[in-house]
Amino acid sequence: MKFLPISFLILALAAATALAYDPDPLQDICLTMRNYNMDFSSYAVFVNGKFCKDPKQTTADDFLFMGLRKPGNTSNPLGSQVTQAFVDQFPGLNTLGISMARIDFAPGGLNPPHTHPRGTELLVVVEGTLLVGFVMSNQLNNTLFTKVLYKGDVFVFPIGLIHFQLNIGNTYTLAFSGLSSQNSGVITIAKAVFGATPPISPEVLTKAFQVDKKVVDYLEAQFWYDNN
Repeated sequence: MKFLPISFLILALAAATALAYDPDPLQDICLTMRNYNMDFSSYAVFVNGKFCKDPKQTTADDFLFMGLRKPGNTSNPLGSQVTQAFVDQFPGLNTLGISMARIDFAPGGLNPPHTHPRGTELLVVVEGTLLVGFVMSNQLNNTLFTKVLYKGDVFVFPIGLIHFQLNIGNTYTLAFSGLSSQNSGVITIAKAVFGATPPISPEVLTKAFQVDKKVVDYLEAQFWYDNN
């Protein structure tokens, strides 16, 4: 019986490893190619959809991303802009299981309800005030957890759950988020449902939302802006 706690620990560690979403690195680095017109002869390893650069050709610039320096353009219907530092923008992240984003908000700006199917998000407010929240799954009665965040506050959005951020202040707000995947993905709920290509059957949407087809037609006719 004295070995049971150790056995449970080993099983827990094995389960945690089995449930990992991004592949564990098999080498120190696997920098993706920036130029897909380059000669493939010097690239040998193909990992999770990305060709790896020869480590011997690596420079310090491969580990640098300057895309988060400038504020995003919030002059759009949502009043927000997400600037991603995912593996597609930052090749040095490949196989490392992390990424970042900068989120700029005009007063009243919204990062609309969305999910990250492959990553948990940790958000920190650098400037301004945000109302944030996420919704639990059907199993837990779709409970909403929401808080008002101020400068320096940190909030976590569990992987796969619908969440949002709204600037409730009268001034510009800036936040940064870290994600537990090199490519966490983004599914904006309204855009995915009413802006799908080709459109989802009206019969499906009228029954799902319990509304008249005119409402569905109206929503499908809207321009669903993508702030990513």
